[in-house]
Amino acid sequence: MSIRPPFSLRPLAALCVSAGVIGLSGPASVQAADKVKVGFVSTLSGPSAGLGVDIRDGFLLAVKLSGGKLGGLPADVIVSDDQFKPDVGKQLFEKNIKRDKVDFMTGVVFSNIMLASVPEAFSSKTFYISPNAAPSPLAGKECNPYFFAVSWPNDAYHEAAGAHATRKGYKNAYLLAPNYQAGKDSLAGFKRHFKGKIGAEVYTKLGQLDYSAELAEIRAAKPEVLYVFLPGGMGINFIKQFVGAGLSKDTILLVPGFGSDQDIIRPVGDSMLGLFDAAHWALDFDNAANKKFVAEFEKEYKRLPSLFASQGYDAALLIDAAVRDVKGKIEDKDAVRKALRAAKFASVRGEFKFNTNQYPIQNYYLRVVGKDSQGRLVNKTLGEPIFRNHGDAYVQDCAMK
Repeated sequence: MSIRPPFSLRPLAALCVSAGVIGLSGPASVQAADKVKVGFVSTLSGPSAGLGVDIRDGFLLAVKLSGGKLGGLPADVIVSDDQFKPDVGKQLFEKNIKRDKVDFMTGVVFSNIMLASVPEAFSSKTFYISPNAAPSPLAGKECNPYFFAVSWPNDAYHEAAGAHATRKGYKNAYLLAPNYQAGKDSLAGFKRHFKGKIGAEVYTKLGQLDYSAELAEIRAAKPEVLYVFLPGGMGINFIKQFVGAGLSKDTILLVPGFGSDQDIIRPVGDSMLGLFDAAHWALDFDNAANKKFVAEFEKEYKRLPSLFASQGYDAALLIDAAVRDVKGKIEDKDAVRKALRAAKFASVRGEFKFNTNQYPIQNYYLRVVGKDSQGRLVNKTLGEPIFRNHGDAYVQDCAMK
């Protein structure tokens, strides 16, 4: 396996998403490639860098455990930092696709960066394997044969959290999220399954780190449950400030899985104890693939993996399975898409399959932050799934079959 570092950027023209393309093309006679090239673009610097780093480390671990190969072919992974900037992400996609001639793109954390960048992949017929961002537009009318989400639809964690809040009988909820596509999807998902009253729905600036004004409003509103979608550094700061302000004594804080995962637990510490979240994966999942992943990740990186790391790992395994199943003939786009849709790999989450819009159908669970046998703060799975074989709310609007 070879890994290439970032490069210098140059300005590019804007591109628009071409949706609705159903048929793919491939040469009549295709030879097996001698290697597979992957463009990996992610947020690797700034307050939210931990998310991209975990995705990168999970992806590269899977490649390493496969002997530096994907599908039996030597893997060339070109790693670049989008700097948490949509225009930079777009430039990196163009560079990877046009100059580096990659076979697959992957890596992006945030929906706004991905939506600005994937048009280049779609127009060039390059498959984008999303290890995280899975916005609602691409699940419905703008679905695309070159887009596969290996994580979870933007709404799904929040739908599960809303269903849990309803089952607990909470009557009044206060909602908070950053003002971008994933933030809007998150609160829409929670509301879709929450049957109580929404006291307020507040959108903050993306990347905001000081929540003193919002916390004052929450204190005045006195909600029974507070649901917050704030990934990365935003979530770390919010939880510290929420607990520090003493609000945890009177208001139940409920978050999506990544809102109380290992990348949040490490810097926040014991304030996380007893916090509930909804997720599709946990460290304690009892299947062979997950046990191997958790053990090898900790061995390689000297830390426990997060949800983001598990998604990066699965993204690599999906590419590995597709390249293997087409016997290295990755120029045959129809065959590669068919192999990707089949998803013949052992996911760390257990049962997994794609819906017709190429978004996942999977289970979602309630987790709680507690201590493991070594005294470390970890998420633990509680009981049966909140949802079983759950898809998304937009698949009926997708024309793909």
